[in-house]
Amino acid sequence: MAKPRISSIDGKLAEEFAVPSHVEEVKEKMAAFARNHAAAGRRVVLITSGGTKVPLESRTVRFLDNFSSGRRGASSAEYFVDSGYAVIFLHRHRSLYPYTRMFSNVNMLEALKFSGGDGASNSSGDVVVDQQVLPNIAKALKRYQEMKEGKLLLPIEFSTLSEYLHLLKAAAQALSTIGSKAMFYLAAAVSDFYIPASEMPEHKIQSSNGPLQLSMNMVPKILSPLVKDWAPQAFVISFKLETDATILLEKARRALDTYRHQAVVANVLDSRRGYVVVVTPETQAELIITDEDVKNEVEIEERIVSNLTAAHKKFITQQGG
Repeated sequence: MAKPRISSIDGKLAEEFAVPSHVEEVKEKMAAFARNHAAAGRRVVLITSGGTKVPLESRTVRFLDNFSSGRRGASSAEYFVDSGYAVIFLHRHRSLYPYTRMFSNVNMLEALKFSGGDGASNSSGDVVVDQQVLPNIAKALKRYQEMKEGKLLLPIEFSTLSEYLHLLKAAAQALSTIGSKAMFYLAAAVSDFYIPASEMPEHKIQSSNGPLQLSMNMVPKILSPLVKDWAPQAFVISFKLETDATILLEKARRALDTYRHQAVVANVLDSRRGYVVVVTPETQAELIITDEDVKNEVEIEERIVSNLTAAHKKFITQQGG
């Protein structure tokens, strides 16, 4: 049997990014999840969600981060479950989570009260939910319970860039066992820069040393080995976010040419919740949320997932799956 190909990025990951102690345990858990659902006739999607923290010291006090809340990944996970997928949710610690995401800005104590009266004097009674404070809680709870009963969501947390890279590689290798039934929906906002562990100061950087000057390396492009080596039969979607709309589609097409994956979801920062373009080697589909859609609580992620699940089904057929 031929040995697995070892890419230059495999070596870089091993040398410059600390391996999480639990990565093999998580890998086996993801592999079992994928096998079980594929055997039951389900497609499986790995969703990456949230931003990646880049430490500046080994004993981290300071780090670089980005604005990502994980909203797109969390909402997409719900729509994939509704579409019949099982979901591995690789998400940033404390980022938004499926089914609870719409209540993230609510003070939960304001939404709860004791039944049969008011105030602490009735604190021995049952606790009930004020649905005016938590609108749609019943609908969200019903969807969550159905997901839970079907064991359709496997959450995996990361915090740092290093954890993310190693867990993504483990996920790709785990899902490679189900071939074209696997989809990768890479919505996480991954840092482009990092400081290698060998060059990182051990202790807190002292402000008394004067202005801080950083020299950071480029993060290895992990999409390339994912497509070529780790899960070569999978259906892979990357995301491209820009602030300059004039370069967006060119960069999306360049990514497709470079990595040879199946689709790029291209969006501009200011309009990302109402307009995206799904770019494939053959097609370009604009997905738009109108004012009427907003009134009806339709989200752009529902349109994205609908587009991509149809494309994945076609892809599986073409691959003979």
